[in-house]
Order: sequence, then C-alpha cells, then structure tokens
Amino acid sequence: MKLNIIEKDYGICINNPHHFLAFSDFTVSDGIDIVENVNIVIAKDEFKPTAKKAETFNKSEGSYIAQGTDSLDYFTNTYDDLSIFTFMANDIVIEDFTDKLQVANSLKGFGDARVNISHVIYIDRTISPKDLLKVFKLVSSAKARTLANMQLPVHIQYILNTNDFLAVLCNIPQTDGESLDINNASYDGIDFEELKIRINDAVEISIEDAFSHIKLTSGILDYLVSEGILIGDLVEAGLDLFEEETAETLKDKMEAQILEALADPNVIALMDSAMRAEQDISSNRIREVELGNDFNAGNVLGLAIANQIAGTEGIFNFNRYIEAKPGIIWGLPPILDSAFAGLIAGCISKIKI
Repeated sequence: MKLNIIEKDYGICINNPHHFLAFSDFTVSDGIDIVENVNIVIAKDEFKPTAKKAETFNKSEGSYIAQGTDSLDYFTNTYDDLSIFTFMANDIVIEDFTDKLQVANSLKGFGDARVNISHVIYIDRTISPKDLLKVFKLVSSAKARTLANMQLPVHIQYILNTNDFLAVLCNIPQTDGESLDINNASYDGIDFEELKIRINDAVEISIEDAFSHIKLTSGILDYLVSEGILIGDLVEAGLDLFEEETAETLKDKMEAQILEALADPNVIALMDSAMRAEQDISSNRIREVELGNDFNAGNVLGLAIANQIAGTEGIFNFNRYIEAKPGIIWGLPPILDSAFAGLIAGCISKIKI
C-alpha cells in the first residue's frame, strides 16, 4: 500500500487513509493503536506540546500518534513490503585536530550532547496485535545489537539513543463497512525466522546509513578520549624521566611527535588492538585468557608500537618506560600501560635531544 508522506517545516506525517495498526513508544499514545496518521513533530518531548503540534499538523482530522523531536532529518529505505524510516538527531561534529587527525566534539559538551537514531517501520501486511508486538521486540533487539557491535568510543555510547523512539506499523483487516474487532479479525501468517533476518539486515543498513548521513565517525583520538587519556597526559609522561629544565624545552617537540605517530595507520592499528584486547580480557569475554605473571601480550604490543615509530632505539626506550611507568601510564591497566609506554618510548626516541 502506498503511503502519503506530508512534510512541513515543523513536522512529518506518515499517512494511511485506510489506517495503520501501530505499536509505538511515542510521546502521544504509546502502546497499541489504530490510527490514520503517524506524526513526528518539532516539539518539546512532552505530551501537551507534542499533541498540540500534531493536531495543528492534521487540522484535527484523523486519528494519530505523535512523537516530539528536535530534528526532522530522515531518510527512507524500502525492501519489498518493508519500509524503514530513519530519523536522526545529532549534536556531534567531527573537527580537524591537525592536518591528519580529527576528533569528535560538541558545542553542548558531552554531558548534554545527544545522538539519537530512531525508526518508524511499516510492513505492508495485515499483522495481528500480538505479532506486531513481536515485531517491535525484533526491531528493538536488532537496534541494540547493531549499535553494540559498532563498539563506539565510550563517551559516544553514553549519549547514544538516550531519547530515541520507535514505531512499527502494519495494515488493518478490511471490514466491508463493519466495525473492526482486532481480537477476532483475520491476519496474515508471519514467518518470524524469515522476518527476523530481514529486519536485522534492514536495521543494520539503516544505522550504518544514518552514521554516514550525519558524518559521525570514530578515530584514534576519540578512543583515547574514551580511555580518559589526553595528548597533554602523554607529553607529561614522556618527559617525566627528564630533568625539569630539559623537559620544558622538549614539550612542543614531544607533542608534535605524538600526533605524528598517531597519524600512522600501523600505530593506530596496534593501539586499537591493545584497547580492544584490554576491553575483552578485563571483562572476561575470553575465558582462556587470564591476566597473570606469564601474560606478556601487552609487552609484545608495546614493543611493536615502539619499533614501528623508532625502530631499535624505540625498543630500547620501551624497557625504560614500562619499568618506570611515569605519569598516566602508572594508572593504566595491563596491556594499555604497555601500549602507551611503547607509544611514548617510540616518540621520545625520534626527538633530537
């Protein structure tokens, strides 16, 4: 069935003159409903302002459900009888940090910033209320699984989908003018195994497209921030083994060298391996690995990083830094302390003192 999409500067209406059966977590009328209009409107996400905007949109004609949002940015993907509307609200921008490195930032600060990816999904079939609820759960699970698999930096995860919304829509049975009894009507049979695969694929594609649309990517500096590590912390740790007067003269050179090293894709890959391994092993996700005296993988990664940056001299300095654990390195967990010791050792080896 072809839907009517009505767009205005304050809202979007997805209209079906033959009515939807809808299950949603919308601001106005969450739960199960039979409605003609699904409204996404610019409004404070509270019942009264959202309902007022929706009524203005529809001129009080036709039943509706409504969701308040601060962004009407959306796109649609369609796969046979499945249409997925993806709505995006984003406070994050990617800024140049150097000519080779970028970092995610927000004018609102990460305490107040939000990234919400929401969905309205229409299945052009006649589905029972019970099965529609199952579809809602399938979509919710697919969203959560897809976002988890992306393993975004922690500070991005914290602000992701804190106020997203979801509605699943389908057709209602035709009644030839008789009143509809949704509990006893005739509905299409659903192959949920087949539908689960289709929904998983559609949701995954839509979220990937959404991140591409809002140009939200992650880089090595973002993952450093997620670990609570700033470039200044690394500079201080690198110069901690020098006398104060000498260290002061080397600050700018050390910072420049660290930024140069972090732009090397080989260093990035090794640092990323260390951070991912730390997350998996410290969370006991790999049962065969336990941290102990015979666990040397961190040192192997640290040595590889030092060697990539400065060769043999980097390897020599790695031993100094992993033993001393200066500055922020002292507080890092195993694997990460070795990785950052390798980064600092390699960078200090490249500076002409």
